[in-house]
Amino acid sequence: MALVSEYLTKLTLSYGGEREPKSPTVVGAYDFNPEVDAAKIETAIKTKGVDEQTIIDILTKRNCSQRSEIAFEYEKRAKKDLMSALKGALSGSLESLILGLMKSVPQYDASELKASMKGLGTDEECLIEIMCSRNNEELMEIKKVYRDMFKKELEKDISGDTSGDFAKLLLALAQAKRDEPSSVVDYEKIDNDARTLYDTGVRRKGTDVTTWISIFTEKSVPHLQKVFEKYKRYSPYDMKESIRKEVKGDLERSFLTLVECLENKHLYFASRLIDAMKSKSVKDKVITRIIVSRCEVDLMKVRKEFKRNFGKSLSQAISEQTKGDYQRALLNLVGGDD
Repeated sequence: MALVSEYLTKLTLSYGGEREPKSPTVVGAYDFNPEVDAAKIETAIKTKGVDEQTIIDILTKRNCSQRSEIAFEYEKRAKKDLMSALKGALSGSLESLILGLMKSVPQYDASELKASMKGLGTDEECLIEIMCSRNNEELMEIKKVYRDMFKKELEKDISGDTSGDFAKLLLALAQAKRDEPSSVVDYEKIDNDARTLYDTGVRRKGTDVTTWISIFTEKSVPHLQKVFEKYKRYSPYDMKESIRKEVKGDLERSFLTLVECLENKHLYFASRLIDAMKSKSVKDKVITRIIVSRCEVDLMKVRKEFKRNFGKSLSQAISEQTKGDYQRALLNLVGGDD
């Protein structure tokens, strides 16, 4: 029984709700002592000029629950909140990364969503990335944590910050109503959904976006993968080409992201990383968000897709495109070369 329970703890719900083994790059330290870690971090923060190296080496090589224990011990020792102390000691991209690690994944996702809708202007890119790539269980947990942290409903903030069909799609995703995968393959339903997507899109003038949203956000992942294959029999264009022809702007980006995540979520994250590192000014914000949010979930699989598709390892790309303490922290989280 012990072996069975140990195996079950290593399982996570994948995008569609089915169980699959986790593939993290960051796991708990074997020889863990929170009191010793807290003492070292306190010394590192007090050191003139701050000893970033020690902070990085401890916090990037512990898992979330271990970091929580360190924070507890630090507060007992220093009579100060560790998050506040780190905020005062660090700056820039390294500060964002380390503070992100001090939150659980749902807390981090909720914080990123809140920040994307704060003040003037909206970071639609962040909204799309998180809302379109998380599974039912993850979305439900994000909503719960969002409510606890900000005393507001995620859906209410989305409604207040977005509009039109883009808002409708995000709100439909927030409902987390995607069907669970079934062991029975219903070829008639697959055919019906493929035909419906064609009939309400490319085949007519003006897209019936409501129908598209319903199919994209409520049907299971394996079902939609088969729908996209079947769709090619009805349409002269594949699903992604059809989206580009039928809708524009944030709605187009959202539907394209959904297709990419439904087909291969790990490749989607790998592509986001390579794009962030290829842009003229490297997008540290995107790199940090993906590495921090996936390092205890499935970053090993993202790493493999990166190497397979882009001819270099993720570690190599990070070494080429980032520098200093921020680079060191990222490399620790990525966990080696492929």
